[in-house]
Amino acid sequence: MLLLLACTDPAIEASGPPAPVVAPVDGPADAPIEGLSDAWSERYDDGYDAFDTIFRTGSGLGPTYINMACVACHAGAERGPGVVTKMVVMDGDAPAADQSALPWGPTERPRVAGGGETPISVPTDVANLLVTERVGPAVYGRGYLEAVADDEIERVEAEQAAAGIVSGRINRLAWSGVEADSAFHDWIAGDTGLIGRFGVKARIVTLDEFAADALQGDMAITSPMRPTELPNPDGLDDDSHDGVDTTLEVVNRMADFTRLLAIPPRPVGIEAGEGDAAVGHARFAEVGCAECHVPSLRTRADYPVEPLADIDAWVYTDLLLHDLGTAMADGQADGTALSGEWRTAPLIGLSHHATFLHDGRADSIVEAIAAHGGEADAAREAFEQLPSDEQAALAGFVLAL
Repeated sequence: MLLLLACTDPAIEASGPPAPVVAPVDGPADAPIEGLSDAWSERYDDGYDAFDTIFRTGSGLGPTYINMACVACHAGAERGPGVVTKMVVMDGDAPAADQSALPWGPTERPRVAGGGETPISVPTDVANLLVTERVGPAVYGRGYLEAVADDEIERVEAEQAAAGIVSGRINRLAWSGVEADSAFHDWIAGDTGLIGRFGVKARIVTLDEFAADALQGDMAITSPMRPTELPNPDGLDDDSHDGVDTTLEVVNRMADFTRLLAIPPRPVGIEAGEGDAAVGHARFAEVGCAECHVPSLRTRADYPVEPLADIDAWVYTDLLLHDLGTAMADGQADGTALSGEWRTAPLIGLSHHATFLHDGRADSIVEAIAAHGGEADAAREAFEQLPSDEQAALAGFVLAL
């Protein structure tokens, strides 16, 4: 089940849950992985600086953009405060075949620079327009997700198909990052069938591609991996910085920062359900959360960051797409992902979140569960049938992951 369980329902809090609830551990969200070599530690420091860089007109900002820096959407490597607005013309419950009313694409870019004069705004004169939001995701622990072996993800996909409880599937993609850090892969232009694992719909394959895509899509900063300015109302194919705006090295440094971030601290023994985590840990599996939020996945033995190679990564996701029903559908298709499909969110560092779900609609555990449909129906109903103290115990367990 794709339950983003993250805080105790106010009604439960008011009654004082009798079941033990494990407390989250305080700690930074932007600390590096322990055990890094001197070379990787230096890359982390360099990436930290790159992540904080504010791009301005002279460095290629514009023609239209969302924010000026990575930290504007991922402050302290955490979730938000940035929000991206998406839009799509609907035909009933499905995206319309004709999206010509949105000639500049499905993303609002409300700011201009570098010669741009006309922002990309949500139109007010388009019928049947569905407008949704996505909160900037946390970026800590992402190296663990990149390190997960392909055959692990494929194994879970096959096991789910055989069991018939849920039916996650891989978002298979073509390689779009023509130039990238070859230390992490050997793909070339035209390679297909790659496993998407980043973004709320798993439309990005690697962290270098994730960084280049954010530079282009959010800040309009082009790079060798994404060399083209996006379509804009002024028809500009460049900005105040002639040609490609930044280098592959900058992309790699930003990627390395996210790659080398640790998972925020957890209570000792929580993965095994020890101590106060025992009840929540047990119910997490029993109601079906662990079907999609798979507790651990094995990483590649040859992953270049040594502390992440050949380990059990406790990321609580299967990295697969699941259909969560019409209430969660946003009309957006990413790669092979459809409107109602979402990659299972990794349950890591949720105590650093102020709101939950991809659009921040949920302020409580009950709201988060109630928003899930489709494949999540059975597990949601099982959770709702738990006594309130066990609901609280499960919520406390997840909040501390």
